[in-house]
Amino acid sequence: MGYSRRFLRGAPVLESYLAAFFSAFLASTLLPLSSEGVLAALALHRGGDWVVLWFFASLGNTAGALVNYLIGRYLLLFQDQRWFPVGREALARAQGWFARFGTWSLLFSWLPVVGDPLTLVAGVMRTQPALFLVLVFAGKAARYAAVLALAGAAT
Repeated sequence: MGYSRRFLRGAPVLESYLAAFFSAFLASTLLPLSSEGVLAALALHRGGDWVVLWFFASLGNTAGALVNYLIGRYLLLFQDQRWFPVGREALARAQGWFARFGTWSLLFSWLPVVGDPLTLVAGVMRTQPALFLVLVFAGKAARYAAVLALAGAAT
């Protein structure tokens, strides 16, 4: 048995919950990471209550999305700087897309590639924070429930 497999089996349950939270948090920022495999591995090999794992992963992923939202909320303060990472045209396109599909599109913030920028644009568009959190948590929690269901079906 390899080191990683022994590590997964031997760690306390609380560490599983924290690992689910932080892997989901980092995956939900603009960093190119994935947390689904980590969550499935934790559920299958480390033990712990799957509902609690689901909650911590969903909470961590939503917290990461909130970081993106806050970056977006204050991003426009710097749009006249030379180092600003997004051109005016690209920003206008993103705002137009968000205005067209609306706040409800945040239910799809779990999607790869488009989900993280979607949460950033929601901040730029000044989406109501409470509504943002509810919609993002619902979408991300549904995704993690599907991951755990598939992990359970695979056993």
